[in-house]
Amino acid sequence: MSNLLSSNMDYREMIKPYVRRWKWFVVAGLFAMILGYIYTRYAVPLYSVQAKIQILEDEKGSSQLNVFQDLDVFGGVGNRIEDEIEVLVARSTLIDVVQELGLNKTITALGNIKKTGIYKNPNPPFNINYLAPDSIVNNSQAHFFVNLVNETTFEYSENDDGPFMSFSYGKTIASPAGDIIVTPNTKNIPKLGTNKYAVSVSSVASVAEQYQKSLIVSYTDAQSKIITIVLNDPIIQRAEDVINSLISNYNQNAIEDKKAIADRTSSFIDDRIAKISVELSSADQSAVEFKSGRGITDVATQNSLNLSIGAENQEQLQNASIQLEIASSMKEIIENEEGYEVLPSNVGLEDASIANTTAKYNELALQRKRLLESSNEKNPIIVNLDQQLEGLKRSMRSSLNGMTNNLGLQVNSLSNRLSKINSRIYSAPKNESALRDIARQQQTTESLYLYLLQKREEAQITFASSSAKSKIVDSAFPVSTFPISPKKKIVMLAALFLGLLVPFTVIYVHELLDNKIHNKVDLEKLTGNIPVLAELPKISKKENSLVKLGERTVLAESLRILRTNLDYIIKSHAEKETKGNIIYITSSVSGEGKTLVSSNLAMIFANTDKKVLLIGADIRNPKIYQFYSGKNVDELGKAKREKGKNGLTEYLVDKTLTSSDIVSSMLAHEQTVDVIYSGKIPPNPAELLMNGRMKELLDEVVDQYDYIVVDTAPLMVVTDTLLISEFADQILYVTRAGVTELKVLDYPIKLQKEGKLKGLSFIVNGVKESNLGYGGKYGYGYGKSTKKWWKI
Repeated sequence: MSNLLSSNMDYREMIKPYVRRWKWFVVAGLFAMILGYIYTRYAVPLYSVQAKIQILEDEKGSSQLNVFQDLDVFGGVGNRIEDEIEVLVARSTLIDVVQELGLNKTITALGNIKKTGIYKNPNPPFNINYLAPDSIVNNSQAHFFVNLVNETTFEYSENDDGPFMSFSYGKTIASPAGDIIVTPNTKNIPKLGTNKYAVSVSSVASVAEQYQKSLIVSYTDAQSKIITIVLNDPIIQRAEDVINSLISNYNQNAIEDKKAIADRTSSFIDDRIAKISVELSSADQSAVEFKSGRGITDVATQNSLNLSIGAENQEQLQNASIQLEIASSMKEIIENEEGYEVLPSNVGLEDASIANTTAKYNELALQRKRLLESSNEKNPIIVNLDQQLEGLKRSMRSSLNGMTNNLGLQVNSLSNRLSKINSRIYSAPKNESALRDIARQQQTTESLYLYLLQKREEAQITFASSSAKSKIVDSAFPVSTFPISPKKKIVMLAALFLGLLVPFTVIYVHELLDNKIHNKVDLEKLTGNIPVLAELPKISKKENSLVKLGERTVLAESLRILRTNLDYIIKSHAEKETKGNIIYITSSVSGEGKTLVSSNLAMIFANTDKKVLLIGADIRNPKIYQFYSGKNVDELGKAKREKGKNGLTEYLVDKTLTSSDIVSSMLAHEQTVDVIYSGKIPPNPAELLMNGRMKELLDEVVDQYDYIVVDTAPLMVVTDTLLISEFADQILYVTRAGVTELKVLDYPIKLQKEGKLKGLSFIVNGVKESNLGYGGKYGYGYGKSTKKWWKI
């Protein structure tokens, strides 16, 4: 339950700065809504106009494109929707639209606040004829103003604030866009002196770029061929004309592109037919020359004949080679034989004479061999046989020489003939391949020639039938009769939101960057177990700085709360220790109100008929005399204050002085308070406070008074308070709302933990009435009542 209450308190503290400044939100919200109303009242409305077109596929029978597709001249032609959108809103297309509709020349009616554009419908009250060439006007940047005076005259100026020159209608006028002639539209001449018009001439390119950025072109998905074109414009008729003209120019450009492609196709086909005709004639001539040069009629028949002759010649060459080898062997045997041995016979030689001679030789050799078995070589018969054998050797040798020569010539002849035949056989595939290449070239060239002749005939039929690239599904039409901008409800809600956001942001940033103390609640979060006795309201310069007897102001009630809480703490400590009536009042720095608290605390104690002593221990910067002078002190009090009376400084310096020598009894607002002023400002205040006289003074007066209130020096600025802090029973640390930083309080809390400050308590001074804690929340209901301003 306690956690829930703590959470609720946190949320309340979070929203408290915003609730407290609720007037900011009311004023900012009303102001923002007024601005929103003014904006919606005088803003130029925008209307949405849209159209839909369907992108058509190119016909596959269109020869002027298929020629290039089949020949892969363009690498294929696609019809992607993204590409078509880019072509649709191309800069060149929009330049044609701007020039066609004259969008670079505008007339605007100037009201006191609102400006209204004038387009063709309704007709403008006057017409302007530009005498300069279009090339100059379409690249000009010019502004001038026309004020219609009556049906015969008008005023002209190049500046909004004049000077205006009077002209008659139909007269040539020099303008920044060249010479112009203004002519009236008698049906639309306004009442005299009620209309002023601004005329603007811009370059066609800049206007085209503006429309290029304004156009919204989209499609549903990649498979869809439907394109939606949207344009937002203050004038519905102008937006419709722009979209319709854009579609018309897009289709016309597509037709012109197709016709240009068709013209190029015809020219390409004619050129190719002429070149291919020459190539075809060249291929035929190459075939004739190739056959004539090689004596070829029919490659297959001639190749078969060469194979048959080659086989026959190969057989003859083999027989001749065998005969040559046998003859050479026989010749070698005969030449190497020294005796008359038997020779090989029937070795296969085709020469019959050599065979017969060999047979006769062997017969005689065998006969000789038989005779030698019974006789010797000198036998006449054997000698005769030797002579016959030698003759036969010579005959065979001669015959073999002739035969080997003849056979060698025959072998060479047959080898040469076989080489020629083989050459013809081997060259046949090359000839066939060459003839095949020539025939293929002839066929390819002839097919392409016939194809182009066909396409040329098709092109003659299709060139004149070029169609549009898109089909209009919906012509331009307004999406709604209501403007899309400004939307009153949205604008007012946005204005209200922004109006509330501004004070919220200011408060949030202020709270985020705020590091100051503002009331008792803020201080209690930081001090923890150290008590915060009271919070004192902020007082104006007109209010009394000292409370009066019986006063019922918020300050007086706050001081009474402080007195009660402090008295409770003093009594609780007095039961255990000492009397506990010595109270130090200090702060972090000067200006936080410690002297104000000291003076008023003394007065509020005096209201209860207590004997109170107020000591000004801030001898560096004494200020108590400011509260006990002027309007705060009665005449009797002034008389009791002796001129040149000694103060605390004199007491600390002069050991002969006693407390009675420095105490002044003051009558302020019918209350008597004993005061010890600070005295003169010494050059060595710290040393004086350390000399022991301060302790003597307090010991002397502690039993004479019910309460001793000591206004000490700021704690963070000088060490004076720390030097005498051991003599205090209670130390009231004054903070100032909106001045004292939170991190500054770490110092006294640290001193308290170290035991250097005893009886430490805090007071918040200068709290705004809206920030007062519990007392402020309930308004100190027992205080003085005042009437509300509306009841006075």
